[in-house]
Amino acid sequence: MAATDYKFKGWLGKDKNAIGNLVWEEYKPKTWEETDVDIQISHCGICASDLHVLRSGWGPSDYPQVVGHEIVGKVVRVGKDVKHLKLGDRVGVGAQSGSCLKCELCKSGRESYCDEGQIGTYAGKFRPSGDKSFGGYADYSRVPAHFAFKIPDGIPSEIVAPMMCGGVTVFSPLKQLEAGPGKRIGVVGIGGLGHFAILFAKALGAEPVAISRSTSKKADAEKMGAKHFIATGDSDDWDIKNRRTLDGIIVTADNKDMPITKYSNMVKVGGKIILVGAPEGPLDPINMFPLLMNNTFFGGSAIGGSKDINEMLQVAAKAPVKTWIEVRDMKDANQAVKDMEAGKPRYRYVLENRNHVKA
Repeated sequence: MAATDYKFKGWLGKDKNAIGNLVWEEYKPKTWEETDVDIQISHCGICASDLHVLRSGWGPSDYPQVVGHEIVGKVVRVGKDVKHLKLGDRVGVGAQSGSCLKCELCKSGRESYCDEGQIGTYAGKFRPSGDKSFGGYADYSRVPAHFAFKIPDGIPSEIVAPMMCGGVTVFSPLKQLEAGPGKRIGVVGIGGLGHFAILFAKALGAEPVAISRSTSKKADAEKMGAKHFIATGDSDDWDIKNRRTLDGIIVTADNKDMPITKYSNMVKVGGKIILVGAPEGPLDPINMFPLLMNNTFFGGSAIGGSKDINEMLQVAAKAPVKTWIEVRDMKDANQAVKDMEAGKPRYRYVLENRNHVKA
């Protein structure tokens, strides 16, 4: 397919009231470089980050924005300098589409921590051109080929799409926690990210422990692979009852009042608490003494680089890992993001570009 055979059209958010008010229009992608690929999008997952950016929740967004960074589709144009992809390959793109590729972090496959800063698949600007990045609620996507990953055969496109951000965002800290046989990993928040944390912890051989305010998602968590369920709303001493029983905790919740000190009571001495949820503001004050007296390490983790993504895709194909999804028509993106904001998905929405699924 020649580059002139298609146009870049997508759902544009034009102001902070964009949720439910996206407009389908043509837009100008980044300037073509011979290290790029164009992708005909078949599927794009809906991520909570999309909502934060659409409403300027993490600070003022540079409108217009086409969000969506859980992209899967077919390569329809390949730059002359691209060696690892060819026309027709099925690829996925996650939350990052640029970095310097020269620093030690980039060279080691940890591009998300690039010394010069990562460039988002949307809401970013490419260097040195200053061109804006646009996401996957669209017909086509243009990205540097380094950040387009070939999808293993056997994983359906709608299943793998949410893994490109949501999946690797928890897969990376699971690797940091050395999740595997004999390890008990706590997962706080049983939503889109939390359900991936349970699925991948199980796939890696660890014992997932689900932690949620109520028991409303207990049955689902157990079906995903959780071996134990802690409902924090059932008692005030839930942390003491489970004192030093976990090797680590991944916090996928993004509420500002999360009880970090109580989580500290549950990890073993020297255990880690890793946050992947991003609140729209600072956390409430933390009592440091429980962390000090338990030698607890408390920090965060950002998406995942190429090394994590490639390993995650292999684990997902082998296990296999099956995302809990509801497929929505790309044409109905406005209603889908409104339903996402209302907390309705169990546990991920995936937009399907039905014209391209048939292509």
